[in-house]
Amino acid sequence: MFSYEKIAKILRAKADAIKLLEEKLDALTGKKNVMDKIVEENEAEIRKRLDFLDLGRNLTAKKIYDGLISKIESDNDKLFKTLGSPSALIPTDWQRVLETARDVANPPKGFFIKKEKAIEFIKNQPPLKILSALNYKNVRQMLEHEDIFEIFSALRFVEGNEWLNENFFKQYENLKTDDFEKREIKVLALPERWAKIAQSFVKYKHHNISHLKELGVIYVIPLSLEISGEVIRNFSLILHYFNEIKFYSELFEKFSYEPSSFSQNLISLLRGDVFNSPTSTSKKIRWLIIQRYLAKDDKDDWRLFEPHVNPEALHWQKAEKMLVAMAKKFNNFSTDLAFWENLDWVGDYFSAEGESLPVRQAGASGGKNGNGSETLVSFNLVDTAMSLVKQKDLIKYLYHHQEALWNKIFTEYFGAEKMDELIKENIIKGYFEV
Repeated sequence: MFSYEKIAKILRAKADAIKLLEEKLDALTGKKNVMDKIVEENEAEIRKRLDFLDLGRNLTAKKIYDGLISKIESDNDKLFKTLGSPSALIPTDWQRVLETARDVANPPKGFFIKKEKAIEFIKNQPPLKILSALNYKNVRQMLEHEDIFEIFSALRFVEGNEWLNENFFKQYENLKTDDFEKREIKVLALPERWAKIAQSFVKYKHHNISHLKELGVIYVIPLSLEISGEVIRNFSLILHYFNEIKFYSELFEKFSYEPSSFSQNLISLLRGDVFNSPTSTSKKIRWLIIQRYLAKDDKDDWRLFEPHVNPEALHWQKAEKMLVAMAKKFNNFSTDLAFWENLDWVGDYFSAEGESLPVRQAGASGGKNGNGSETLVSFNLVDTAMSLVKQKDLIKYLYHHQEALWNKIFTEYFGAEKMDELIKENIIKGYFEV
């Protein structure tokens, strides 16, 4: 099998399309055998990890998958102890975890909506469900006693998307550059009362960690998921949010120098707009900028098979590096987490002959299952952790790995700095050409 065929199979793309992309990129950059190099490095990383796990290269997909899941479970337990065995139900424990993550991420100050403006928004559009849940008669009374950052965080899981999008967020259309200021990213473990309130409104408990890009807040609802793997998944997610907030904050500040289009660009970023025009008449190579995981909603979205880069995958890659760097401070833990370094884009098909892997693929199909077939196994830390978290629901994750592989292809030809530069220059347009 040619390298372009192997990569196409993993990406679920047409082999001819990947071959043509390779030919164009080779001609443009003067580089040769890049796809060969990616496939060889992929194989080397897989063999290195399987040797670490005392597993053979010719084992079935289920045995490889089970080995990775066992590794995550082991690392999850060690991370849990390293973080001081925090309780998911105690806000002070969560606050300690959040502050540890902040120390690891060491984020710079960001460009966020001023506290006074946030208060004004709440006054203009009173959140009636929150008022009722907290037993306040009016907004003035609530704001006298409550933290505005807590209220803003609660909007997401109490008021509902319909009210937020049709009423509250309409106010963002009038935001100006002087409504923003430079300040530290805030980490917030909500008090226990919010957990009780959230249980009435949140259908899926695994969404107990989130963030507010425009306000520079990462918050946690103190709910226990009571599922294996939640510590390493949650801590990685928090680190990811630090990277994501930094990324968007830099864009907010960049667009602040264009006052006439500032609010329009801001809203586009917060919506996560993605380019949606399949046809292109340009002779250049068009790379889409996909700033969210489209495969979560539609695994066959046409944009997933076009050349593209994904900032989300980049945020996760940085989070994984931070996790490994943190572990190096603990002698008994560094080797364990170093296992996951440089695996975000790594994965391959393994035989499923003679056994069944009883899972649904989340976001991206991973090949057939059953006698005489193969199954795609992702070595990506986040995919593996999410698969463990959702194991009871028989769901296996793949899309983080596939999106990271698209990033890998671009960076092998042009470099990571060029990818970052082109994303930030063209994210509103939704694509760039090379």
